[in-house]
Amino acid sequence: MTLSPDPAVLARWPDVPACYDWLSLDRRGTWRLQGEAVGHAGLAGFLSAGYGRDEAGNWLVHNGPQRVYVALEYTPWVLRLHPDGRLTTHTGAAVAGVAAACLDEEGNVLLETELGAGLLDDRDLAAFLAQCRCADGRVADDEALLAVMAGGAEEGAQAGSQAGSQVRWRDLPLQAVTRAAVPQRFGFRPRPAP
Repeated sequence: MTLSPDPAVLARWPDVPACYDWLSLDRRGTWRLQGEAVGHAGLAGFLSAGYGRDEAGNWLVHNGPQRVYVALEYTPWVLRLHPDGRLTTHTGAAVAGVAAACLDEEGNVLLETELGAGLLDDRDLAAFLAQCRCADGRVADDEALLAVMAGGAEEGAQAGSQAGSQVRWRDLPLQAVTRAAVPQRFGFRPRPAP
């Protein structure tokens, strides 16, 4: 989902400077302009429609020829888990598949999707955890989940620790990862800079 501006727009305005430190995405998928939540549905829709990444792993929104870079509180996507099992992004896009499920040392759930890395909205954590199973088929208890989290803290979890393979979500091993390792592991820059 790499974004490129419309060449016709660039021809009319070739030297529009990029914008940094103005737009951000919080951990619940709310757009923020200079720290204030975007409450206008039309503006939020515009931002969501133009959201994508560049070749360097920066996430941005195109405003005509201008690139407005997005500071990410955690990941480029915030995911919602619906009661019917569907996953959608903060922009409303459907998630077709999940390649990996991770748990960080703070208890955050990260899912690697075809769109990129997504943080599961914390309001959906209980539903996600209810779907996690131990190797013997029982619902994963606190002890099993804490063991996954400890695996990331102890090993650095740079490539995803398999210590959590005892716990599974939808047939995927729940892997440990440290929050600090997430941007590199999933290939994005949380704080774009000129």
